[in-house]
Amino acid sequence: MEQSLVTLERQDALAVLRLNRPQAYNSLSLELLEAMQQALTTVADDDEIGVLIIAGNGRGFCSGHDLKEMSSADDRHLHQRIFATCSAVMQQIVALPIPVIAQVHGIATAAGCQLVASCDLAVAAKTARFATPGVNIGLFCSTPMVALSRAVQPKHAMEMLLLGR
Repeated sequence: MEQSLVTLERQDALAVLRLNRPQAYNSLSLELLEAMQQALTTVADDDEIGVLIIAGNGRGFCSGHDLKEMSSADDRHLHQRIFATCSAVMQQIVALPIPVIAQVHGIATAAGCQLVASCDLAVAAKTARFATPGVNIGLFCSTPMVALSRAVQPKHAMEMLLLGR
């Protein structure tokens, strides 16, 4: 039996959406993003849910896009679909009429950092690390930059984006 890429647990008015690709640091594959869309739709349609926590299984919160998936296919349409789906997920989070809290441990990098910044609040372990390291491999995290620049002081956001730290 295949394990779900996300789980949605509910206890009274609290829902927990958990990313469940621990072997890949919960990287955002297209399949995981689509599973998140479905789970977020379920949350949006449930008037009894009053708060949503987004968390990750394993050693890290979310390492961002699945670079193995993206580099294995030289398909512009696939890349566009991944980015469009990611953007839709982030907008779903922002549009939820309830507080959304990121529960961060380990790493939150690139689009994982964007995921945290798209939430209303982040609660992070003291050992949590945040970064937008795309510049270190010749990329610029332009999409995560939008949410990041809204949630982090401008000079700190620019340091993260330009230096990859």
